[in-house]
This record gives sequence, C-alpha cells and structure tokens, in this order.
Amino acid sequence: MGVFTPTAVKQRARDVGPELLRRLGAKAVLLDVDNTIATYTSHEPAEGALEWTRELSRAGYKVVIVSNNYKKRVSAFAARFGLPYISFAMKPLPFGYVRAAKMLGLRCRDCVIIGDQIFTDVIGANMCGMKSVLLEPIEPEEGWTFRVRRHFERGSRVKFKKREDVIK
Repeated sequence: MGVFTPTAVKQRARDVGPELLRRLGAKAVLLDVDNTIATYTSHEPAEGALEWTRELSRAGYKVVIVSNNYKKRVSAFAARFGLPYISFAMKPLPFGYVRAAKMLGLRCRDCVIIGDQIFTDVIGANMCGMKSVLLEPIEPEEGWTFRVRRHFERGSRVKFKKREDVIK
C-alpha cells in the first residue's frame, strides 16, 4: 500500500453507506467539507448530504467534520449538520485526524475519513493508520494550488477507478 492509495473510491459521499463502512471496520466517519459535503463555493450542503449523515448516525456511526478551512466556514456547516468539528486541521499532518479520533473516544484505525483530495485526506489518513474513501470532487476548484494538485492526482485517480470499491 502506498501513502497515496485510498482504502476505497466512490463518486459521492452519499455513495458510502453502512455496508461499506462495516466492510472497512469503521466505527466513525470523519468528513471533509469542501467538495465532499458541499461545493467549495457554496454555503449550503450538497444535495442529500444532510440526510446521508443522519443515516450514518442512525446506523450507529459517530460522525465529525474535519476540515482545513477556517472556523467560520466549518462551524456553520457543523451547526447545520448538528455535528462536532475540527477546523484548520492542517491535513495531511496527523494532528487533526488524531484529535478527531480522541474526540470520539476511538483509535485512528477505527475511523475512516471521507474526502476528495489525495494530497490531504488520503495521505493524512495513511500517515496515522486511518482508512480513507476518496471521492470525485463535486466541482472543479479555481485556485492555482488546486489545479496543480489535481494535475498530479489525475493518473492515480484513473488507476483507482479501474479497481474494486475497496482497494486494500
């Protein structure tokens, strides 16, 4: 397994259901915000995102938002979803992941992060022994740093799409 390799690949967050989470051995879900449960330009959740997180909670999964974005943006989504959160998580560094697992009373290996970026969500998960589900971004980002990252992700994403749901 490489540091860039996600545990599973899905199109959208709502494609990750309790069955996949059981197969991954997850007890909790860490959620990215931008391009995962909302577009990076929107202040509204993506279609079906609120219902999906409620379904996960009803199925017994603990859910927390973990984002590199600032408190003002992340706290607004957390309030809307009724979830705890960690803002300015500094992904891919493991601090935010470890803090979220501790907040939930779990070990990193019992958690899965769902996000749209290999260079933050996936690498960070692999660095701390957490599982990851890589999503397709909801919309393309406009910033140059995003364009550079997406360029380097492109080959890996093509390779991952050709594999099964659960890679490792």
